[in-house]
Amino acid sequence: MKPSQVGPSLSRIVKCPVSWDSQVRNCYSVDASSYILKPQVVAFPRNESDVVKIIKFAKKHCIHVTPRGAGAGLVGSALGRGIILDMRYLDEIRLGVDHVKVGSGVFKGRLDKILQKQGRFIGPDPSIGPYCTIGGMIGTNASGIHSLKYGSMIDNLIQVRMVNSSGTVTKFPGNHNFKGIINKIHSSGNMSFPKVSKNSCGYRIDKISSEKDLHKLIAGSEGTLGIITSAKLRTYVSPKNIFLYIIHYKTLLEAVRNVPKIIELKPSAVEIVDSNITKHIKINVPSHTGCLLFVEFDKMIQSSRKNIYKITSGRIIKVESNKDKIKKIWNFRNSALAYSLQSLAKNETMPNLIEDAVVPVKRLPLLLRMLDIISKKYGFKMIIYGHAGNGNLHIMSILKQKDVRLIKKIATEFFLGVISIGGSISGEHGDGLARSEFVKMQYDKKTYDVFKHIKKEFDPKNILNPGKIISTQSTVIRNLKI
Repeated sequence: MKPSQVGPSLSRIVKCPVSWDSQVRNCYSVDASSYILKPQVVAFPRNESDVVKIIKFAKKHCIHVTPRGAGAGLVGSALGRGIILDMRYLDEIRLGVDHVKVGSGVFKGRLDKILQKQGRFIGPDPSIGPYCTIGGMIGTNASGIHSLKYGSMIDNLIQVRMVNSSGTVTKFPGNHNFKGIINKIHSSGNMSFPKVSKNSCGYRIDKISSEKDLHKLIAGSEGTLGIITSAKLRTYVSPKNIFLYIIHYKTLLEAVRNVPKIIELKPSAVEIVDSNITKHIKINVPSHTGCLLFVEFDKMIQSSRKNIYKITSGRIIKVESNKDKIKKIWNFRNSALAYSLQSLAKNETMPNLIEDAVVPVKRLPLLLRMLDIISKKYGFKMIIYGHAGNGNLHIMSILKQKDVRLIKKIATEFFLGVISIGGSISGEHGDGLARSEFVKMQYDKKTYDVFKHIKKEFDPKNILNPGKIISTQSTVIRNLKI
């Protein structure tokens, strides 16, 4: 089928809006990443039935399909050349006692307000949480500030419902027979997964012990195994009391050396921001501050108050217990990416490239030393913030625009270093266009072969978001919009 025929043909078989207008396609050719990829068609399914019809149409004509939530991803997961599915209208919310069932197009900000009235919340809370959709969060295995205590999406996903590549509605866990996949995983023996607290690189087969765990395979799968239509998520009772400590350190290295001791106190969050970010925070910060550590406790508050002063080598400059004020402070931390962009000069660019590495917490000093060596070698500046308690740093590399040719060299060298110290190249943002070609570097051949087997079983015609996770081409510098 010719590209010009896809839109008109699809519009005749579904009742939902379908657009092949050039302006609409241009709008969906970008997301929050550094990439640009123009689709042939954008469809807006109103229900699961629309998704089924679109997938069957795509399968028949071998057209690629890429699901899209809010387009908030940083690595190009929601970009594709075929049909883009904007899932915004699948937005039903049904509350349970200790869970919630949500459509994939539900915005987290809306869900938060509804759950707040019930005195509950969901664990994962990305920094742009209000503007994320649940489907996108599952697709990238999102986590956020409080993942240290409450985990990533994979840890909070109870059930997922999706449309597979044949246009069949499938529920995980369910009554479907996937013993072949389970046997393939188990027969592979020990696999090369990094021992880190969160990981969004590749398919998370390390979490699969039986068919009851298959819903976890969908977390972080970036729409490559099926189109998520709804999911059931665990909810938690909102904590009665919260204490937040803001600790000043002269250097990042001093701060990360302190983190292993701090997490032994079981905090709900341990976050870090460097001096580029601290100047935007509206509290009194010492002029010689190298970074700030935010440490929050929502349980064992009395004992933590005694111990935090004993173990920190930094200076505690603020203690806050007012929930509204704590929320405002977290909003400053959540704005770290926006503050980073304000630091760019006209001739500089900040590609989302090495922004999501995660290593064992005790090896954070090694990560910083490696970064120092690589940045000096290639002559780029860095802004660093992120989830220190998880060993997950967001490293924003600032390059001169004329130096974009260095991107692949920097990525390759950095990722090899991260892997060598037991880390993962992606903690919570996924692989997308930026990192899929490096997945085979992260894992050994045996593990990667299992990934390919799973993709083939779920999507034999390779129509579901192809080139993401399983990649045969280099995409890290292709289709960059810089």
